[in-house]
Amino acid sequence: MKHSHNTIVVTGGGSGIGRALARRWQAAGNTVIVAGRNMENLRETIGDLDTMYAYEVDMTSEESIEAFAKTVLEKHPEVNVLINNAGIMGFENITARRDMRHAEKVINTNLLGPIRLINALIDHLRSVKDAAIVNISSGLAFVPFPISPTYSASKAAIHSYTQSLRRQLEGKVEVIEIAPPAVRTELNPGQSENEEYMPLDAFADEVMTLLQQEPTPSEILVERVKPLRFAERDSKLDIILKNMPASLD
Repeated sequence: MKHSHNTIVVTGGGSGIGRALARRWQAAGNTVIVAGRNMENLRETIGDLDTMYAYEVDMTSEESIEAFAKTVLEKHPEVNVLINNAGIMGFENITARRDMRHAEKVINTNLLGPIRLINALIDHLRSVKDAAIVNISSGLAFVPFPISPTYSASKAAIHSYTQSLRRQLEGKVEVIEIAPPAVRTELNPGQSENEEYMPLDAFADEVMTLLQQEPTPSEILVERVKPLRFAERDSKLDIILKNMPASLD
């Protein structure tokens, strides 16, 4: 992935990892388009920077995604990088019948949303130089968090989809996966204050350093996520999983 002079779309750019990376990409000499549902948060991300732009998009809506892609390509035909970062989490008890609306929203946001946005932009990305797609998965793609089963499954699916996408687009569009560990963001209430989690700035700085490698690794893995990423290889998956909470009590 080229380090500067890109035009980058970052979904979920109004907070957390999306905001932190968007600002760093802008500081590195890129034009950055942040997208999400909350325009106030997006405006806070871009501040008064003249190489950052904000657009609303609802990643659960196919119509919103198509309209967003159309608008972005009309106003920024130089777009060459897509960062699929938007996502939601949440805790679930799946031991009894429950309302499925949360699970459906997680799948729509975390899995169908990126697939739809890639679909909306893929013809354009294949036509421009230095094109890249970066999908944000999670360490929980490799060891599920039992009390967030749908979130974990959605990230495992994004990991798998990214692998297939990379193979199909080989030689045409670069495909990269970033798999964060638990990071201090507001993905879940109070998470930004959890001192056991990786500080957001430290995570973003390490990601940017890893992205500067030549060639860019296909998987961007900060040190804190490697125990999860390689748990199965290292025969530690069962141990790690048993140490995770299995209920909401």
